[in-house]
Amino acid sequence: MTDLSIFLEEHPYVDYSSPIIRAKAEELFPGAESPLERVRIAYEFVRDEIPHCFDIGSDIITSRASDVLAGGTGICHAKANLLAALLRGIGIPAGFCYQHITLADDDSLGYCVHCYNAVYLDDRWIFLDARGNTGGRRALFSPEKPVLAYPNRSDYDEYFWKGIYASPQMGVMRMLDAATTRQDVIENLQDYIEGEPDILDW
Repeated sequence: MTDLSIFLEEHPYVDYSSPIIRAKAEELFPGAESPLERVRIAYEFVRDEIPHCFDIGSDIITSRASDVLAGGTGICHAKANLLAALLRGIGIPAGFCYQHITLADDDSLGYCVHCYNAVYLDDRWIFLDARGNTGGRRALFSPEKPVLAYPNRSDYDEYFWKGIYASPQMGVMRMLDAATTRQDVIENLQDYIEGEPDILDW
């Protein structure tokens, strides 16, 4: 059994003790009677209230969870950091999962790494994609069966990397920290992941 404490640790990019993260948690969770309800509230907040910067044409590029919340936007990796921070801060283990998808609607711009979350709840992992439901995407809060933003398409080299990571991909974090525009992100978002997952099977 993997020690779930690694999925509760604070991380430079999952900075749940930040005052802005703590204040948002105090705002979101009063009245939520169960961990399941708190996960749903956090997930729907990040999915719906923190738009993906590509969707709104914003050059505000964020990475650290507190900066995502302050800036009000982020790409999928940044939004996953925020969801993980909100959940870890209230004692719910959360990690990161990855998917190989096309950067554009087709493979004309190549491939990139998409990030979503794994959350440990009721003695099992559930998978939640807070990327944002624009452009026909329909990711849902679905504890029984994952309903993610992107289906893998057989016409393209799209697939899930197996496993759950306790930390975000640091190459992506460094790229986001260096980026000043959306174009910087498009040109530098990697199409591979680094390191081994902390949990391979679940």
